[in-house]
Amino acid sequence: MVGIAGILVALGLLIFLSYRGISVLLLAPLMALIAVVFAGAPVLASYTQIFMPALGSFIVQFFPLFLLGAVFGKLMDDTGAARSLARQVVAWLGEGRAIPAVVLACAALTYGGVSLFVVAFAVYPIAAAMFEHANLPRALIPASIALGAFTFTMTALPGTPAIQNAIPMPFFGTTAFAAPGIGAIAGLIMLVLGLFWLTYRARSGSLTSPGAAAPRELTRKELREYAQSEGYDVVEIASPQTPSVDNLPAAWVAAAPIVLVVLLNYVFSAHVLPALDSSYLADKRFGAVSFTSVRGVWAILLALTVSIVVMVLLGRSRLENLKATLDDGANAATAPAFNTASLVGFGAVVASLPAFALIRDGVLSIAPGDPLISLSIAVNILAGITGSASGGMSIALQTMGSTYLELGLAAGIHPDLLHRVTAIATGGLDALPHNGAVITLLAVCRMTHKEAYRDIFVVACAIPILALIVILIIARHTGSF
Repeated sequence: MVGIAGILVALGLLIFLSYRGISVLLLAPLMALIAVVFAGAPVLASYTQIFMPALGSFIVQFFPLFLLGAVFGKLMDDTGAARSLARQVVAWLGEGRAIPAVVLACAALTYGGVSLFVVAFAVYPIAAAMFEHANLPRALIPASIALGAFTFTMTALPGTPAIQNAIPMPFFGTTAFAAPGIGAIAGLIMLVLGLFWLTYRARSGSLTSPGAAAPRELTRKELREYAQSEGYDVVEIASPQTPSVDNLPAAWVAAAPIVLVVLLNYVFSAHVLPALDSSYLADKRFGAVSFTSVRGVWAILLALTVSIVVMVLLGRSRLENLKATLDDGANAATAPAFNTASLVGFGAVVASLPAFALIRDGVLSIAPGDPLISLSIAVNILAGITGSASGGMSIALQTMGSTYLELGLAAGIHPDLLHRVTAIATGGLDALPHNGAVITLLAVCRMTHKEAYRDIFVVACAIPILALIVILIIARHTGSF
């Protein structure tokens, strides 16, 4: 019982202190060592032989995705492509449909791999003007951005290059297009119910902040200082080069890289890479791994690389300093990558403790014979505790991924379905108030939790959990994906 108490204390301190703004890079190893002390295990060996190898393994496997994704997002920002595409989506739908226009503009950008920070800066000024013109409550802007930026495009839609869709791939041997039917259904539920809620709230008159002139939005420098004071490093917004409105690229130019990411991801994963000879992967020099464990990551890396080259060629004239853009994008990759990797190291240390076997057995006993339900609960809880979808998923899969794969195969559950359920489950409780993306989004919109979090909770927590329940019911009764 002492060992279990140590794990619970470590988890409790991790969520409390991270919410207070202390860096996860410091907290994760310290909290892991607290759990180790309670368990009476060797302290130094747990750090150097378990924590660090797990952290390093995650960096080795996924840092290229963080790197290319951050560079891609920075190029979308500095070339003006993100703002151009957002303005075009709004123009297509019309100012009378401000809420769906903002949601779909954010969805188009994030589905192509653009980060939340870039999306928020690209869309917020447009959203503020539209909401003012339509006399809609300004308090609904953060929830509208949240619905489009970190719900269905982050976890549900097949093919999204989001890291939350990439992490399950090596564990289950899947690709970014795993279980497309289930993913599409879940995504549609999140989108439709989210729009219904936001529309209902706009018409109900229960919000007291009408679409009057919005207060001055934070500059990028101010947001960076605010985010750092809260413990979040937003390097990628430190040196803006975004072109003026008059010099934005055409909509088709702005959309081309995003379309390429999704299209090439599918082509590489389904056709090009499987057609190549990969027998060399059995060599110890290359880790003696199977092709299926690397196919999904390789496909996204290739798709992002080609799209980055295309974006540079199409937008070179709008980039004042290409080197600065690439440097800022590369620097922006380090903080989120190492924060998530530190949580993976924490999970590895916890999983090595004898007391964890009791916790694991308890989680697995929640739904005997149905690993999908047990997996969903474990991932959701850990995402809520860490305030991170990728962090919670990483801990769950690091500690019990192989177990769930074995249970799933024994129960006749396809690994693709395990992948999609894991991804969707991680997008529920992750958006609790201490989540870094929520805090940053509210800062961008100059809103407080009291003013705007209720609607963020509904569209980013409650509705995704409902979508998860629906697809679990569908999967259990039809066995399809």
